[in-house]
This record gives sequence, structure tokens and C-alpha cells, in this order.
Amino acid sequence: MFSSKPRRPHLFSSAKTAAPVAARHPALQDALAIASIDPAVQTISHVAAANAGSAQVDVDVDAVVLTRLDGRFHLDVVPARRVRDLDEEGLIQIALRDLGLRQLVVTAEDLRAEPRRSNVRLVWSYKDKPVALPLRLRILKALADEGPMELGRLLETVRSDIDPSPALMSLACADLLELDLTSGPLGPTTQVRSRT
Repeated sequence: MFSSKPRRPHLFSSAKTAAPVAARHPALQDALAIASIDPAVQTISHVAAANAGSAQVDVDVDAVVLTRLDGRFHLDVVPARRVRDLDEEGLIQIALRDLGLRQLVVTAEDLRAEPRRSNVRLVWSYKDKPVALPLRLRILKALADEGPMELGRLLETVRSDIDPSPALMSLACADLLELDLTSGPLGPTTQVRSRT
């Protein structure tokens, strides 16, 4: 049975979004989770509409924008692409170029790449986990005092009554810690560094 209520698009938010971003497709949601934990990504935003070319035609671009250390990019997630006619697509490409956005193409294969996929899913599952202030301070102080270290050593350094690993994952989602999620499965030798 269908509901008469209009469906709201899934909204994605993270420590890197100033406002929630509409993420209508699971592949886009996965790409946004990856970008949220990626240390090279500084901010994630959304551009709904923009003018295209000298004619100043208002175009519905619906673009997710990643501001990274190397520039501003339009996140183009292949499995989440909307079907558009050639004229509309041409105007959108002109508008994106006029905004100074380069294209960052993410394929289904990119999203499935291991070990990053499993690592990001594990870390992101702790996104909303609260971290007690004393534990947060111990973790951040250990990294400030000793610099980057292996995850196993950090867990030993910040011993607690409770397992500190969920707190570490939550702090990575909060953009306070950087975890190496591409070199191998998350484990004792995973490198951790402070983002502060």
C-alpha cells in the first residue's frame, strides 16, 4: 500500500557537512561516508542550482561538492547518476565548469574496493556513538604527546574501564582522528593520527 505523504530524500550529515546533503541513492550515501572519513576532504556541501554560460540560464545541477586539499570537486557517483537528456547534461556541465568544480568520478568498483569498504562501514557504524569527555581527552592527549601511532598501542595507552575502540571510531567520524583505512583491514597495526 502506498502512502499519500510525499517522500523526503534521505539526508546525509557528517562533521564535514554544514547542512544535511540529499543522498537519494545508496551508492551516493556510501561515497559520502567515505568522503567524511577521508582526511583529504575538508568540507562536503550541496549546490542545488547554478547559472550556465553567458546566457545565465538557471540550471538544476543537484551537485555534491567536496572541498579537498587539492581543489573543489563535483562528486560524480556513477551508480547514482540521474538520467538526463543531452541538452540538460550539457548545461549542467557548463554550470559546474563555471563554478570552478572539477569532476571526481566514483565507480561501483571504487565503492566496493577492499579493505576500504569494510573499514569505512565498520568505522561509520560508530558515527553517533557518544564519547565520554575524559576518554576523549585521554585519546587526543596521547596522540598530541606521542604523535601518530598504531591503533593497538593507542588502545593500550588509553586503557579504560570500557573498551576505548568504539570511542576511537566515533572520533574518526567526528573528524578528530585520522585512520589508515586503505592499507589493510582495521587492526592493531592500523595507523592513527590526530586531526586537531
